[in-house]
Parts: sequence; structure tokens; C-alpha cells
Amino acid sequence: MLTALAIQNVVLIEALAIEFTPSPRGPGLAVLTGETGAGKSILLDALGLVLGSRADASLVRAGTDMARVVAEFSVAADHPARALLADNDLDADGAIILRRQLKADGGSRAFVNDQPVSAALLRELGGCLVEIHGQHDERGLLSPKGHRALLDQFGGLSAPLAATGAAWSAWREASAVAEAARERLAADQRDREWLDHAVAELEALDAQPGEEAELALARAAMQKGARLADDLTTISDLFGQGSAALGQGARRLDRISTEHPLLTAALEALDRALVEAGEAETRLAEAGDALDADPARLEQVESRLFELRGVARKHKVEAEALPDLAAALKARADALVAGVEGLVALDAAVKAAEAAYGRAAVGLSAARAKAAVRLDAAVAAELKPLKLDTARFRTRITPLPASEWGPEGQERAEYEIATNPGADFAPLIKIASGGELSRFILALKVALASAGSAGTMIFDEIDRGVGGAVASAIGDRLARLADEAQVLVVTHSPQVAARGHTQWRIEKTVDAGITRTRLAQLDGDARQEEIARMLSGADVTPEARAQAARLLEGV
Repeated sequence: MLTALAIQNVVLIEALAIEFTPSPRGPGLAVLTGETGAGKSILLDALGLVLGSRADASLVRAGTDMARVVAEFSVAADHPARALLADNDLDADGAIILRRQLKADGGSRAFVNDQPVSAALLRELGGCLVEIHGQHDERGLLSPKGHRALLDQFGGLSAPLAATGAAWSAWREASAVAEAARERLAADQRDREWLDHAVAELEALDAQPGEEAELALARAAMQKGARLADDLTTISDLFGQGSAALGQGARRLDRISTEHPLLTAALEALDRALVEAGEAETRLAEAGDALDADPARLEQVESRLFELRGVARKHKVEAEALPDLAAALKARADALVAGVEGLVALDAAVKAAEAAYGRAAVGLSAARAKAAVRLDAAVAAELKPLKLDTARFRTRITPLPASEWGPEGQERAEYEIATNPGADFAPLIKIASGGELSRFILALKVALASAGSAGTMIFDEIDRGVGGAVASAIGDRLARLADEAQVLVVTHSPQVAARGHTQWRIEKTVDAGITRTRLAQLDGDARQEEIARMLSGADVTPEARAQAARLLEGV
């Protein structure tokens, strides 16, 4: 609820501060009274400014540089305004303080909890916090944009609404999956000739994991063997000659080794040399085998290696990735065969999801139709006491084209009225009379009380042209609304004023040629005197005071 309002240098208001307190029964009904021209409209203009209305430099008090309006609100932790603040990285804890500054040159600045914000955000936030109902207000109940949501809340349709939203999401998801599959299949079909060729090429190549690395090592070894072949042959020949000479020498030495100990030692050394020479020959032979320099084999290895690398370059992958690429392209080719059947299955799933959404939406539509009948009856019951007994109200539900279906269903809802017998129904905003419009909105608000509303509602011109029993009926309904939400009403009716939890009088004074608008909270005798003035005019009579007392006692 609105807990405080401070206004400075707005037209005739030099400085004004109001604090609002809840009633024992609920947020409370606050009434603002005063003679015509005292400045009630200025107060509403100032409130509209801090709620994000267009900044008009004419609101700045003459002779001053800047107007300022500050409004403080206290709301519950789960109030939509807190979510809006959090979404915009603004402090969402504690009181919500809106501030608007307007310069004489037309420039303006907006703040929320002392953080600068755009006028658009201020307007959006203000719409969450306050509803202003009057002839020129095109938000709230006058805008068809919110009528369907209000009808759903009135009818308690959260369950069918959630079911419709879930079915819509499932339908959209199934459609997206099928469309993606269709696009992939179309792309593969366009590439079919290339794909078949690529698969055939890779299958013929039959690249094996690790094959390229093995071929590269073998090729390097054979190239090295070709370079070393002559040296290995020469060395082998030398070893062959040396081994034969050493063997011949060893045999002759063996025959004479017993002649002297030194000959025995020489024979032993020669035997060791023969063993080492044999080992060397063996290693040379093994090296020759390892460094295979067979030109035919080398050509074969190089041909296979170049083939692998050429195909890899063609497909822009590493040679080692060729087996995986072959498998992937083969899978794509196989998928083309099964793709049409798979797409048929996906399309069937889409149709099933669409049918499920249709059933949910039809159920929601039926529930809305029943809720609309109940709402129409509830509003009709409120019209006669408000001197709108010849008016008719209806909730018009219109099917939407398929292109406009959504998670909220397949129809729009709009509140319409016919103010005179035989007249056609028309949107609420078409009502010409401001007082009549306000009373119609009041009837609708009372009927929709269970659907919730902004924490603060303001009614302007609601009692224009009525009095007596009608004014009492208006006051009674405003008081009922005030049990659930804070209600502020600018009124000329003593019957409405008497129902207020709190009352302020707006008055205009002239001091030293300077006109000012002031606000005074009324209690006790002062309040009775103000209601008596409203009953009798400038000259307050004892009868008017007595009637005012009776009105206040009847609250």
C-alpha cells in the first residue's frame, strides 16, 4: 500500500506531505474532499507524475526551478513489483520509494530507492503498485490486454491454464524437433550424390586406426636403409674376410698353444675376438633386415601413405580421423534411408502434441465461458444500486486465429457494456460520462475482488451526478474493496466521505497574493464539520451537522 506521499512545487502545491495508515480491518479507505477548484486534480497529477506519467513542465510551480514528488510503498515479499525490481538489478528489499523530479525546462529524472531509472520502468513499476480509475485512464480495467487474465483469476482457472501452457510447450518442442530433423534430412538429400561418392571412396580406402603412423615409420626406416645399404655391404664383406683370417689363425695357434703359457693366453683372447666378431655380424644382418631398402616395398608403402593423406586433405581432416569420418558419413547415408520413416514418426508426435494442446485449450475455453457467465451475473448485481440499472455488461470471448494461439489459450476476452436499452455493446472506454465510467469500474472491481488487484486503487469522479442511496451504495462498495486493498477516492459526496477510514480536506488559500493548495487531515469535530459542509454548502446548519454525525455513526 501507499504509505507516504510528499509533493513539492507542483502547480499550487508548495509543500505537502501525507502519511497513510491501514485500518483495523484492512488497508483502508482514504477520502479526499474539498471545494471545487481547491486542487484535488493537482494532487492526482502529482501522483501520476511519480507513477511514470508524461512529464509536463506546466506542473512546475511558477517561480521555482524544479518540482519533486516522492511516494513510498509497503508491499509483500511476493508482490510483482519486487520481481520487477530484481529483474532490473534494483534493491528489492524493504520499502519501495519512487521519486520523480521535473525541471521548469521540461527535463525530468526518475529514481527507485535512490537509484536512477527510466521513465518507462517507473511507469511499469507504478502500474504494479497503483490503479488509477478515471475517465482518461487507459490502463487497468480500460485496457482489454488484461481482461483475459482477470477472468482467469476470477474463475480460479489456474489448473486448466497451467495444463494448456504445458501442452503448448510440448507442442512447440515437438514441432521444433521435427523441423530440425526435416532440415537435416533436406540438407542430406541435397548432398546425396556427394555423400554416396564419399562413402564409396572411404570404404574402398578402408583406412585403419593408426595405419598412417605405421606407414610413416616404415617409410622413414626404408629410406634410411637405402642410404646405408652400400656401407652395410662393405662392412659385412670386411667382417667376412676378417672372421675367416681370425679363424685360420686360431686353428694354427691352437696347435702350438701348449708350448708356452703366453700362447695359451693369446688363444683365449683370439677366441673372445671370434665371438665378438660373430655378434657384430649378427647385428649387422639384423640391421640390414630392419632397414629394408627394397625399392618395390618402399614404393608400395609410399603409395599407400600418399593415398591416405590425399583423401584426408580432400575431406579436410587428419589422416588418423579417416576411420571415424568413414563411420560418420556411412551413418548419414544410412540415416537417409531411415530418415523419411523417422520424420513420419516425428510428424505423428507433433500431431499428437497438437491434439493434446487442442483438448487442453478447449477445456480452458469451456471453463472461461462458465466463468464469464458468473462474472457477468456478479457485475449485473452491482449495477442497479449504483444507478446503472439500465446498463448491461458482458464478457465477450472471441476465438483467435491459429497464428495467435499461445500458452494462454485460443481466445481473447474483453469487457463490454451497453449503457442504454437497445444500445449496442461497446468497450468500457467508450463510456462518455466520467462518473458513470468510474461507477461501472467500481462494480467490476467489486465483482473481481477475488481476482486481486494492485495494492492501491484510486477513484476519481466516481460520485459525480449522484447522491442519496446511490452515493451510499458507492461508499459501501468502496469500503468493501478497502478491506482487501488500499482505496483512495476524491469525492464530493458526504455519504462516501463518511465511509472513509481517514479523511483529508484539500483547500486553496491566498496569502500576500500567493495562491497555495494545502492538505489537512480531519478528525473528530473537524471531520464532522467538513461532511456537514458537503451536505449544506457554505452555510453549515445544525441540521447538516446532525446529519453528518448520523452518517459517521453509521459507518
